[in-house]
Amino acid sequence: MNRLWDLDMLRGLMLILMFVTHLPTRFSSMLSQPFGFVSAAEGFVMLSAFMAGMVYTGKGLRDGIPAMRNAFIARALKIYACHAAMLLFLFSVIATVGLLRDQHALTNLLGFYLSQPLAGLWGGLLLIYNPPLLDILPLYIMFMLLSPLILEYGLRRGWQGIFALSIALWIMAQTQISETLYMVFVILTDFQVPYRETGSFETYAWQFLWVLGLWMGAKMAKGELKNRKPFPTALIAVCVVYAAVMLVWRYVAGQVPIHGDSIINHLFDKWHLGPFRLINFFAMVILIMHFGDRLKERIPRIGVLETLGAASLPVFCAHLVVVLLALSFYGESTPDRGIMVDVMLMAAGLAILYVTAVITLMIDKESNPKHRAKMQAAPASKPSSN
Repeated sequence: MNRLWDLDMLRGLMLILMFVTHLPTRFSSMLSQPFGFVSAAEGFVMLSAFMAGMVYTGKGLRDGIPAMRNAFIARALKIYACHAAMLLFLFSVIATVGLLRDQHALTNLLGFYLSQPLAGLWGGLLLIYNPPLLDILPLYIMFMLLSPLILEYGLRRGWQGIFALSIALWIMAQTQISETLYMVFVILTDFQVPYRETGSFETYAWQFLWVLGLWMGAKMAKGELKNRKPFPTALIAVCVVYAAVMLVWRYVAGQVPIHGDSIINHLFDKWHLGPFRLINFFAMVILIMHFGDRLKERIPRIGVLETLGAASLPVFCAHLVVVLLALSFYGESTPDRGIMVDVMLMAAGLAILYVTAVITLMIDKESNPKHRAKMQAAPASKPSSN
């Protein structure tokens, strides 16, 4: 399948924004949520779901549902291997460096593991214990394992029932249902991992973005998304106004809409995908879809972003390695740290991400059967007559 450069650019942009947000520098809070009360995580999750829906629906239509299911499982296993490697790196190298250097940022991040290493190790491998920064890949793995069931049902019976269930789960996620169900699980199994250590992302809420992305990707694979009707002018106007208000509000108020304990903050909550936050995201998606073709004709293609987006999984893992190492040696960002240190951290980290992407794509190209066959079929160069 030919790659869609615009989607790779968007994924590359999301990866850079996540890296800038997580790297402990003075630029983190400045560039986190740069488009309003929406973070790069929402964009990355939905783009990943869209790509999965498009690629694996095409495979299902071409090779059959069993082939699609096997491809999903193989991809989920690959992501799990990456997650397990990151956990072991965190529990060994990063934990050792953090303790030796007495970095409170890391000892706080690893508090549960340091107090109960065996439960932390097994809980992490079972995708139950999810330390901060390492809680996106477990979400991704669970969604990938569920995706073939969702796509198969959607392709055969339609998506109405899927969306009804997905919306119901999102509504439930705005309450304490997830914590209640987990407490029941703990009582039944006597599992030792506290609920607060299971990860920041509310799975029952974020599944809605994944289902939406899968559906859009499936429609794209079937050629139905390109033939959609234009959005009404009134809807575009509302989206422009809402997105603009959220953008201004974010930079006036900061990362949190209202300081202090307010119900408004819950409505914008990232981890539960609060309703106002979700509307902010939908407004941006609609605007991108509406103006996308015109933007593609006018904006230049940025090769660096395309390269990063095309190798998103290795780049994501590399960003975690860089961030964890930065926390180990430099700790959290402080006003006393010189700006050049932050600039050098940022520049070195971005260079590592790009090199990781380039090497990954080179390896993928060399291991591609079509590329190997082409190289084997190429005629040998003629010997020199001299």
